[in-house]
Amino acid sequence: MSKQVLWSGRFRRIASDQTLAYTSSISVDRRLAWYDVVGSMAHVQMLGRQGILPQVDVDKIMKGLRSILKQIEQGQLTFSEKLEDVHTNIEFLLTESIGEAGARLHTARSRNDQVATDLRMYLRDATLEAMELIGALQLTLIKRAKENLETVMPGFTHMQHAQPVSLAHHLMAHEARLQRDASRFLDSYQRLNLSPLGAAALAGTTYPIDRHYTAKALGFAAPTGNSMDSVSDRDFAAELLFCCASTMTHLSSMSEELVIWSSPEFGFAEVSDANATGSSIMPQKKNPDVAELMRGRSARVIGDLGSMLVLLKGLPLTYNRDLQEDKALTFSTLDVLLPSLEIAEAMFSMVEFDQERMLTACERGYLNATELADYLVIKGIPFRTAHEITGRVVRKAMDQGKRLEEMSLAEMRKFSDHIEEDIYRVLPLRSCVDRRCSYGGTSPVAVRRQIERAEDEVIATRAKARKEKRRLLRAYSRLLTKE
Repeated sequence: MSKQVLWSGRFRRIASDQTLAYTSSISVDRRLAWYDVVGSMAHVQMLGRQGILPQVDVDKIMKGLRSILKQIEQGQLTFSEKLEDVHTNIEFLLTESIGEAGARLHTARSRNDQVATDLRMYLRDATLEAMELIGALQLTLIKRAKENLETVMPGFTHMQHAQPVSLAHHLMAHEARLQRDASRFLDSYQRLNLSPLGAAALAGTTYPIDRHYTAKALGFAAPTGNSMDSVSDRDFAAELLFCCASTMTHLSSMSEELVIWSSPEFGFAEVSDANATGSSIMPQKKNPDVAELMRGRSARVIGDLGSMLVLLKGLPLTYNRDLQEDKALTFSTLDVLLPSLEIAEAMFSMVEFDQERMLTACERGYLNATELADYLVIKGIPFRTAHEITGRVVRKAMDQGKRLEEMSLAEMRKFSDHIEEDIYRVLPLRSCVDRRCSYGGTSPVAVRRQIERAEDEVIATRAKARKEKRRLLRAYSRLLTKE
């Protein structure tokens, strides 16, 4: 077979080099090569099983595909930039290798269902990898939380000191976000794990194919239900990009805090030398560049999600060439997310927290004011009245340059005779933290419960992802070893 484009028969003259270069996707979709070959193996085995191709051709095609697969796995496969895409490259290589039988591989399928199948297979693996890396970061946050159950720090709203919390509680808040991210990836996997193979161009095929066979052979839960939807649907990719954007948004938030906390003004944390860089002109500088880049790269992922949705919003059914752009967006996002998760885990495992600096910061800003208000409520004063009284006490303390706990009982009783000696058991910062034992609260007791729940959730979520990964590997193994 001459190296012409697959659709050349209809045309009187070949497309210009300019057109072929503009429409080529091989620079992007070449990373689908392994999946393309494996999908083809399932397809040709089905064609033989259904009597659509003679077994002699099936055997030749399988032998040729195994040879190409070996070249891919060894990094030895050379792609031609002059051919449109990964599918065309592999089909030409196969035909050159085994002859006419290779030209029969494409029976009962189209590049439309082929690329949708390849992409879903690729994204299954990426989803499971993302879940594994999220779980590793969660476990690191849990470990650091266990180390800091007694570390008191300011909690913030509006970037203002609000109430004292434990560092463990703060870290577990980030862990809780990541658990939701992991569960979103797991949930999206159910919609991703459906096989479009056999939908053909858009209308199905007249050949007596068995789509359930190929779906099972490739580890899919089932074939997709509508052939038109099968080749035009990319909401599985858009959903994955949302999961990635959500996770990167949370990583950006974590990074922002490290940037702020590592500044001299805060001094709450010091990023490890392994995750920092210096200045070319100022020798004293230690810059949290990893955190800054992670914060910056989240913008790229959010942009990819927006681009994907805009790409899809104006497309009529079914396949349109616009969809070629979905892979660049998806791969770009994964190329940011996966390394970001890896280095975030390393960064949070090595960051050093200054416990004394955090405690000292709590002594400014009257973080125990809410304790005084709650104390007055317990004494029978309506909360709004207690809030007003506490505000006046705080203002007086500020005028005198005192902390609340430094004010005398006589001074505080000028504002309410409900205030008694037992107020001094309420106002200490550690007491403020220890007394917040409500479900999900900041006390060490409450945070230990959060940690126990979180560990169970991480173990369960990772177990599901790892089980699915093993199931896919078994499916691929059966497919690749089947004669």
